[in-house]
Amino acid sequence: MTDRTSAISAAIRAELRLLDRKVRSSPALLAELLHPDFREFGASGREWDRASVIALLTQGGAPAPPPITTSKMRGVRLAPDVVQLTYDSDFNGRRAHRSSLWRLTDDGWLLFFHQGTLFD
Repeated sequence: MTDRTSAISAAIRAELRLLDRKVRSSPALLAELLHPDFREFGASGREWDRASVIALLTQGGAPAPPPITTSKMRGVRLAPDVVQLTYDSDFNGRRAHRSSLWRLTDDGWLLFFHQGTLFD
């Protein structure tokens, strides 16, 4: 495996881990994957930062959400320390085109930016 494909594979593994319901319900596990300067433009149109995403995903009392499925995931290495992933997601019938920027840090690959756009 080349260094390029290794970086893309690592980012894909991290993205899929981030979509796991167990990870999404744990502030500690989410914090391991989100860059301190993380930002997201959500499919809702809302802008999110690291703290607000962790708070939203880990709020107690709600039943476990349905799983998120992905398709057409692919990646490109934009720089030695940056990988962009694009894919489609389906969350309980709500489908979105997604784009993520992962940065290699001393702590490993961390999600730096994410955007979702709804589609039919």
